[in-house]
Amino acid sequence: MEQPVVVITGASSGIGRATALQFAKQGADLVLAGRNNEVLIDLAAECEARGGRALAVPTDVSRNRRVKHLARAARSRFGRIDVWVNAAAVSVYAPFVDVPLDDFRRVIDVNIMGVVFGSRAALRTMILQGSGVLVNVASVLGEVPQPYGSSYALSKAAVRSLDVSLRQELMLQGITGVHVSTILPATIDTPFYGHAANYTGRRLMPMPPLYPPQAVAKAIVRAVRSPKPEIVVGRLGRTFVRLHRMTPQLIEAQMAAQTDTMNLSRKQHAPKTRGILFEPATEGEVTGGWQGAERLRRRRIVGWGILVVGGTALLLRAARSPDAPPRR
Repeated sequence: MEQPVVVITGASSGIGRATALQFAKQGADLVLAGRNNEVLIDLAAECEARGGRALAVPTDVSRNRRVKHLARAARSRFGRIDVWVNAAAVSVYAPFVDVPLDDFRRVIDVNIMGVVFGSRAALRTMILQGSGVLVNVASVLGEVPQPYGSSYALSKAAVRSLDVSLRQELMLQGITGVHVSTILPATIDTPFYGHAANYTGRRLMPMPPLYPPQAVAKAIVRAVRSPKPEIVVGRLGRTFVRLHRMTPQLIEAQMAAQTDTMNLSRKQHAPKTRGILFEPATEGEVTGGWQGAERLRRRRIVGWGILVVGGTALLLRAARSPDAPPRR
């Protein structure tokens, strides 16, 4: 696919926007979906300045009718769909019993049903073509959930599960030209933390270490060129996932502690907000402004320190466990 036709939902900001710009550099034809038409038009112009052709299609992915329209617009303009990236997502932070149910349901509608609608539209076209790559953006939190973000973690775990089922169906049907890849980013420097609904009373901050959204965009491009079932973005994220599969209780305790001390400020308060759950962001930005070279270096050191401490505790606990095999 030297000049693929790429549909991207959630293209207005963050990972979706970074992915659009990365594909534009490759000369791709882009169909950009998001809720703010003005932001999409500006992004389309930026993509075309980088070498790609771009079409802006305002879309609320929680509405199947709008997602079907998005797919028709892509086929009408470019004749096919080679790549579909589901990157649209929203989040709410609050204790589970305090989350307004309308907000919880909105996260499910966007993060799960939006992926369902997008995946159905993409696969119906790709199966008829006999080729294509569906990329669904999940999260490391779909593997290692965190407190106060139950709806988001639930939605990202559901995306991973959906993609496994889709790959199995394609295998059973003997469809070898269509691929489904799941991307699991770690903590990424995007506007996510400013966009999330928040009822905790504490300011949201990214948990170290922090990675640039361009790293996820490049992973998505690689997934298109050489499809893999799952790709974890961020070295520490990959290690965290492996450790969780070995010793889930310890890593979950560590995630809880890190969320309480690093993801939610103990010093800075924040008013209750619904973020962009029901209203689109007014500006389109790739990053959240959290990342500077020195800050990134310090945060990575802190993150690796946390991992080393956690790994050491894990080994000590295993050695002291009464169920541990006797030493020879």
